[in-house]
Amino acid sequence: MKDEQPNSADQHENPTPRQRRRIHWAFPLGIAAAGLGAVATVLLRGCWHRNMSWPIKHEHSEYSYQVCTDCGVKRLFDEKHFRPYGPYGQDVRELIAEVERRREERMERLRRDPGTDRT
Repeated sequence: MKDEQPNSADQHENPTPRQRRRIHWAFPLGIAAAGLGAVATVLLRGCWHRNMSWPIKHEHSEYSYQVCTDCGVKRLFDEKHFRPYGPYGQDVRELIAEVERRREERMERLRRDPGTDRT
């Protein structure tokens, strides 16, 4: 009877030192892989713009904007509906010019065909 190989249930109950070492490192490697994935996501994504300033009135125009207090990027702000709109950018004048351009395109489209307003 001593020549018999232990069955698989006995191996799981009493792992060899080599098996214990392998099990011991599996958990920390999994944690490290998850941590590296999270770091890579943050580095590739950049700032999430969660900390925005109060709206600031742009001088000499009717536009307001907000500034991300973490990275400094700006976004236009609608004071009437109290919500940000449009893309993020570094120069407020460029953001305003983009909004004006889109408004002109929409008005031109309405002049050509009044029934196709896709605001």
